[in-house]
This record gives sequence, C-alpha cells and structure tokens, in this order.
Amino acid sequence: MVLEKQLLRRARAAFFGLALAGLPVSLLATPQNQVLPAQAPASAASLAQQIDAVIGQARFAGADWGIAVVSLSNGRTVYSHHADQLFQPASTAKLFTAAVTLSELGADYRIPTRVLAGGEIRNGRLDGPLILYGMGDPTLGADVATLGWANQLAEQLAAQGLRHVRGDLIADSTYFASPAMGTGWEAIDLQSWFAVPSSALSVGENQVDVTVTPGAGAGLPAQLRFDPANAIPSVANEVVTSAQRTHNDVNLYRAPGDGVLYAFGNIAAKSPAQNYKLALPDPAQFAGQLLKEALQRHGIQLDGKLLTVRWPRRDTFLPAQPQTLAEVLSPPIGEILERGLKRSQNLYLQNLLLLAGVKAQADMEQREGSMGFITSERWGIRAMHQLLEQIGIAPAASLIEEGTGLSRRNLATPRAMAQLLAFLAGQPYGPALAEALPIAGVDGTLQWRMRNTPAENNLRAKTGSMSFVHCLAGYVTSGDGERLAFAIMLNNYDPPAGAPSATRDIDQIAVLLAGSRQPASTPAVATQPAN
Repeated sequence: MVLEKQLLRRARAAFFGLALAGLPVSLLATPQNQVLPAQAPASAASLAQQIDAVIGQARFAGADWGIAVVSLSNGRTVYSHHADQLFQPASTAKLFTAAVTLSELGADYRIPTRVLAGGEIRNGRLDGPLILYGMGDPTLGADVATLGWANQLAEQLAAQGLRHVRGDLIADSTYFASPAMGTGWEAIDLQSWFAVPSSALSVGENQVDVTVTPGAGAGLPAQLRFDPANAIPSVANEVVTSAQRTHNDVNLYRAPGDGVLYAFGNIAAKSPAQNYKLALPDPAQFAGQLLKEALQRHGIQLDGKLLTVRWPRRDTFLPAQPQTLAEVLSPPIGEILERGLKRSQNLYLQNLLLLAGVKAQADMEQREGSMGFITSERWGIRAMHQLLEQIGIAPAASLIEEGTGLSRRNLATPRAMAQLLAFLAGQPYGPALAEALPIAGVDGTLQWRMRNTPAENNLRAKTGSMSFVHCLAGYVTSGDGERLAFAIMLNNYDPPAGAPSATRDIDQIAVLLAGSRQPASTPAVATQPAN
C-alpha cells in the first residue's frame, strides 16, 4: 500500500525542482542548495577542460551527462558533450510547452470561465439549466483577480435580474477532451500536490491542505481539517492520539479514481499539528458547489440539482449557440506562464498544453474538416512537433508526450533544448519568456542556488529534477558579455555518500559558463567524447 508519508518522501526526492505555491521558503533552502563559492572566470580556452574535469569524475562512471551550449550572437557551439543523445528532461520539458503555448495562443490571451444558458432571463427567471463552463483557466481561485470568482459570477447574474433557475446547475469540464492525468504520469503520484488533476474547470490549483491535530488526550481520535472545507467529501478517519513523545505515524491514502480519503495511524498528544497537501479529487464538482453556494448568497433560487459533466461524456444540455450570462477572465497567458515556470507548477503547464491543443484542433478542422478523435493533449503535442519542425529540430530529438515533465517517457537531446531556447530568444516574446524563468539566487526554483557567484542575478533557467534525473536549461551571460543558451542534463545518477548533491554539480557547470571569457584570438572549444 502506498501511504502519504511515502509519497511525500518521494516528492521531495523525485521532484526537487518543482516549487509549490505557498511552500515555506525554509523548505526550499535545503542543504543541497547551499551557497556556492565565487568562481574565478574561466577562459574560453580552458572552459571545456574545466567542464570535462567536473563531469569526468569517477563517481559519474555509471551516469550520463549531456550538455549543449550555444552562442546567441552567432550560433557557434561553445561546448558540447553527448549533445545528440536522448535524456529524460524532467521539468525542463516545460520549455517545450511554453513554446507551443506562445505559438498557438500568444502572450496576451485571457482564458474565460463562463456561465451559459440556452435562453434569456425573463421576469427574473431562467427556464432550463445554468451551465458553469470551464475553458481551462488553471489560475481560477488562485489569482488575485479571481479569488472570489464564484461571487463575481453570481453578482453578474443577479445584476441581470436573475432570481430563479428552473433547472439544474451543471459544472461542465468537457472543453478538454482528455483524461485528467497526463500521458505517462504514474498512478502512485495522482493523490499528491504535484500531480493534481488537469481539468478545464480547475479551482484553487486543485489542491487541498490537510491538517492533522492530536486529540485532547491519548486514545482519542485525531482531528482532520481541510482547506478548503468540504473539498474531500468522503473521509475515513482512523488516526488516533498516542501518548506524548511517541513517534508520529500519520498515513493518508486515496486510491486512483476513488473519492474516499483513508487516514490512519497515530499522532502524539500535545505534538504540533501535521500539515499535508493533496490533490483535489473532483475539481469540477467542487467548483460547481462553490457557485451553487454563491447563487444562494445572492438570492438566486435553484430548483434542480448540481450535476457534473466530464470527458468522455458530452454535455447534452449545452445548446448549439449558448448565451453567455456571466464571465471571469484569467490573467494573460504570459503571466500564467511566468508563474508556472518560476514555480514549476505542473497544473498550469499541462492545462496550457491542452489549451494549445484545443486551438490547434479548431484551426486544423476549420481548414480540413474532422480528423477523427484525438485527445486535446495529443493535439497539443502535434502542434509542438510542427513548431519544432519549423525550428529545424528533428522529430527524433524531442520525444515529449505531455506538458509538465512528470512522465519518464519524455526524452529530448541537449542540442534540441538549446536550439529551442535559441529560437525562443529571437521571437518577439523572447525577452518576456526569459523574464519568466527562475533567476539564479533571486527567485523561483533557483532562489537559493548559485548565490555569490557570477551566475547570481544573471542566469535564467528552468530546473528539472526527479529521482536520478537532474537538469537545468536556459540563458546566461558570460564574463565577457556573450549571451548563451544552454542545456545541462544528468541522468541515471544517485550521489554516493559524502559526495556533493547533483544540484551542486550542475550549478558548478552553470557558474563556469557565467564566468567564462573568450579571448579574441582563441576559437571556441567544444568536446564530443566518443564514449
């Protein structure tokens, strides 16, 4: 049985690069993120030798390094090591999602969440259902502008004179024709905060905070509190309060596809409360409940029930030409991408891939008619492949199958990653995308890395980590002002006892790039070992 404490240990080990909204800064400042000492600038003639010395250590004998570094000014290869070998990219795969999202949707598009109906409000009454229609906003209820989204929609309805709905309230998440999990996501992860359901009707980042508090004395039940309340409607709580100073053993488990959360084990009397984050089991249902409560607060009577419609079902109540009665809008796509990349927020990037897929499908079918059924996710991947082909990246160099990097079946070469970054830098949205990446020593998933080095407040890159996979890809300006795009990928490596963390090894190479200088008379040095 997979228990929540095991999942949390796995999350820390397997997804170190994934920052979490609201995660205390102290949890990010782990020993493996200790400040690196300032590095002396590396000359261009010695840069390859210095990198080779790092990756050639005996402890990496069973590991795989892949590195590609290119100049953005002239395209020259600054350094190369196994640059055409496929590696698991982890969350650096989000860069591919960012590219297709900006290509398909643009940085300014705002995602609507609407209340629809088949007819007009007459004399304060609507005959027929009221439809809460999600269109993929992953920030609904998490952005400042939409924290009170349910009240905003209810206020708009009340302002139009609606007082009575003679029908059901339908929470419709069928805008995405895809499963709630990305291709290749592991079932063991699906109740955890980093693998929440991807839904066209998401709310509050589809997360639930769980607080377990000991009872008043040994032998009494522990208390479970959920925020938001009622987000997990079915709980089997068997956690008991044990004697003071005993070892806490709290276990939380919800089987994939099951709405029941099982809580068991013990928590010591008078010990601090234990806090956990879990995935929301049914985002659309919970969103519908929030709107239903908001309608009641605004004096709107609902005669029918709350119903939820999810893919592969279609909403038979949705009219061919529905009327939009109320609407709230997301922040611009560019802002969503920035928040998603800074924090490595999986829901944001998976939803954006699906949105790109919906757009790509609509464009294709408008030109060529129906293509048969393909999931929204697969449409997004098709659009990604078309973009990479335009860039000149061979299909075999980028085998990405979902939007987040959670799938271990994702593969990409360091050269493809560097090519992608070089392309993005030349687009009109290139500067904004670079700003969206975590900045070394400053913010996001790089806040505590590479401080007091030439990379601090210079290097901007996407992190990517899971068990035995460690990656960093982005931009850095060298010591003599040359702007570089780079991808550093380390696979199949578990640091031996007493060795630096893999994060520090990767950061050491990044700092060498930041401090490197190119003598005018010396050509660039690149290596490509035969082994």
